[in-house]
Parts: sequence; C-alpha cells; structure tokens
Amino acid sequence: MPTAHLDPDLAARRGGRGGGGDARRRRARAARAEERALEFVRPAGEGGPRGHTPVLAHELLDLLDPRPGQCAIDCTFGDGGHARLVAERLGSEGTLIAIDRDPEALARFEELAGEVACSLRFIRAGYAEALESLAAEGVRADAAYFDLGMSSMQVDTRERGFSYSYDAPLDMRMDPSQPFSARELLAEWEERRIEHALREYGEERYARQIARAIGRRRERAPLQTTHELVETISAAIPAPARFGGGHPAKRTFQALRIAVNEELEQLDRALPAAWGLLREGGVLAAISFHSLEDRRVKRFLVGLARGCVCPPELPVCVCGREAEAALISRRGVVAGAPELERNPRAGSARLRGARKLGAQR
Repeated sequence: MPTAHLDPDLAARRGGRGGGGDARRRRARAARAEERALEFVRPAGEGGPRGHTPVLAHELLDLLDPRPGQCAIDCTFGDGGHARLVAERLGSEGTLIAIDRDPEALARFEELAGEVACSLRFIRAGYAEALESLAAEGVRADAAYFDLGMSSMQVDTRERGFSYSYDAPLDMRMDPSQPFSARELLAEWEERRIEHALREYGEERYARQIARAIGRRRERAPLQTTHELVETISAAIPAPARFGGGHPAKRTFQALRIAVNEELEQLDRALPAAWGLLREGGVLAAISFHSLEDRRVKRFLVGLARGCVCPPELPVCVCGREAEAALISRRGVVAGAPELERNPRAGSARLRGARKLGAQR
C-alpha cells in the first residue's frame, strides 16, 4: 500500500502537536472569509473495511449507487462511517473527497486512509467553503452527500459541551479553533436575539421565557457550563413541560449549536455548491435529523426538479424552464424497524436525493 502524503502546510502545523490541524470557520468578525483548507491527500492503494454502520447507510448506498472509478464527495465526514462504505464501492480507480471542520475527523480519516483502496483527499473546512473551493479548482464528481447535524464523536466528547446529559463547559463549536462558542453567545447576545435563535433554530415554545431567564442569570455571573444552562432552562418553563416531550433543554441546545456553527447558513450555501460540482447523472443526497434541515433540502431538490412554471391557462410553455433534476424518492427515506431497534437515533433521520439531468434531454 502506498504511503500517505500530508499537505506540507498541514504537516508543518502538526509538527509540535502530534495530531489535529487547524483551520475552518468563517465568522465575519474573525476575518475568515478566505479560510484556508488544510488537506490530506493519499494516492490510491489497498486496504480493508472496518465495522461501523452509520444511520441509513444501506439506503444511502442504494440511492448514490457509487461505481468503481467514480469520484464521490463526503461533505460531512465525521466518524467516517458512510465514507468507508462508499470508498469500498469506488475501488482502487475511484476517488473520495472528505470534508469536515472538526479536527477529530482528521484522525478518523487517517485511519480510513490505511484501510481502503481508493484515492483519498481530506479538506478541513466548513462544507460550504470547501465545496466552493473545489468548484474553483474545476473538480467534477459523480456523487455528493451530507449527513447533517452532530456526529456521534462530537456528542461523545463531553468537554465539547454538545450534550445536556452531563456537565461540561459551554462550547458547542464544531471547529474548536473558531473564537465564538455558546458561552460567548449567551454572554454577548441581547435577550431578543437569543429568543429569536431559540424560536427559529430550536422551534422552542418557551423561547421568550428561556431568554429572559438567561438574561437574569447572567446578571449575577456569566453562564459557564451545560449544567448551569440546563438549570436555567428548567426553571424558566412550566412544570408540565419539564416532564413531557423529552428533555426540557433539548430544543435550546439544538438552537445554540446551530447558531454557534452557522449550520443553516452553511447548508444554504453548500447545497447549490455541491450540485454545481456534479456531472450529468450525478447524485446529491442528504440525511437530515430535524425539520429545519429537511425543509431546506427538500425545497432545494424540488426546485431543481421543477420544469415549466407557466400559468396553467397558457396553451404552450413560454418560460423555457426545464427540470435540472429527477427526484430519486418523492418522500424522504426513513429507517426501517430493524435499524430503529439497533439505533433509536435513526428515528428522526430522513434521506432525500436527486439525480442531475443533462442540459438537453
């Protein structure tokens, strides 16, 4: 098997740290509009599989139908579960480009690099920036896919502060090198802005009460830990709401994570960028875990699949609009009973995809 080759910039930055890279995020105030993408590139070699099956794995493979020699883009590499299965289908002549902003994903990628046969490339950046960079390079792909939301490795790393289930620093950054965390958000944003984020990103019924409680709490001292935030949320909402419909902090934590990482803004940029990279016949797919993501994916794909938009009373089409995509599944694909028994997290997952049509059919 060929040796792995590190991008020189990445190698220099890893020199004194024994792992991890550095890059990503773009908060305007952090001057990251021109973010550097740290890359790991490996030529094709030989390798073998490792047993990790992510959510809707077989359904995603069926939808993408990756073939030997093709190029696929994993826009949210995470733990590498989907990537491993796709890479095995691509074979020694194929190429997999993996994208993730989290430095932990690079370590998982390096493990994968020694175990599969296809050519591999890793870009450490937000997927919107990475996809736009690939477009500027002229890269063309046969498949691109997203597994949206948090990865299991992020939830399982307690000090990252993504979970309300245990006490940890208020962080929630998918890229730990970005300066803006949940702690800064809760300390700096006005109550009205916090309320808006909880309502829009968490669909939180008690957004106003929670935002006011956060405002009162931080007058005494800034919120520092997930436990302090959970206490504040629980005290703000009516008692019946604390014991029904799941954990009372679930929606607030989702909203803060989305706001800190600008997840929906990233997705709105990334979907058209990924679509633009596909060759004719290429497939774009996304697995969503909540309605905010799923609505965006559905709206984008349905818009591409829409042809003539002329009023129905016109006898002939005058708009000239042609469909760019064929929806692979009209309804989102959901997990079956066997997977739900093995992994309850799959219960909220929904997979959508579309195939790119030619300009003239």
